[in-house]
Amino acid sequence: MWGNTKKPKQTAQIDSLIGQNSEIHGDVIFSGGLHVDGKVKGSVIAVEGDDSVLTLSERGVIEGEVKVPNVVVNGTVIGDVHALAHVELAAQARVHGNVYYSLIEMAMGAEVNGNLVHTADKSVVSMPTKSAAPKGSTEAETA
Repeated sequence: MWGNTKKPKQTAQIDSLIGQNSEIHGDVIFSGGLHVDGKVKGSVIAVEGDDSVLTLSERGVIEGEVKVPNVVVNGTVIGDVHALAHVELAAQARVHGNVYYSLIEMAMGAEVNGNLVHTADKSVVSMPTKSAAPKGSTEAETA
C-alpha cells in the first residue's frame, strides 16, 4: 500500500536498434531513441537540440565517447560519457572513463572507473556571447 508510491519510469520510444549480434565500426549519430544490444566501436552522438535517449543493455558495449542528453547504461562503455540532462547507471553498468552529468542515478553494483564530474545545466546557465564583450575589443587583440 505505502510501498507502491513510486511512479513507473517513462520509457523512451526506440527509433533505432543495434542488435545483439551486430558490431558497428565508426561513429553513430542519431536522434530520438537508440537501443544498443550489440557492439559499437566509435562514438555515439545525439543530434544537437534533440532530447534523445541512449539505452545500453547489459549485453551492449560501446568503445568510444558517448554524447547524449539522456543515457541509461546497463552494459559496458569504454570511453567518456557526456550527458547534458540525465545519466542512469543500472546494476550491470561498467564505465571505463569519466562521466559528465547534470543529474545522475546509480544503482548498487554499477561501476565507474574514472571521475564523476557534475556539470551545470546548459539551459539554466547561459554562456556569454561575443555581443557581451566590451566595445572595441576583438579576439585578435589578445594575441
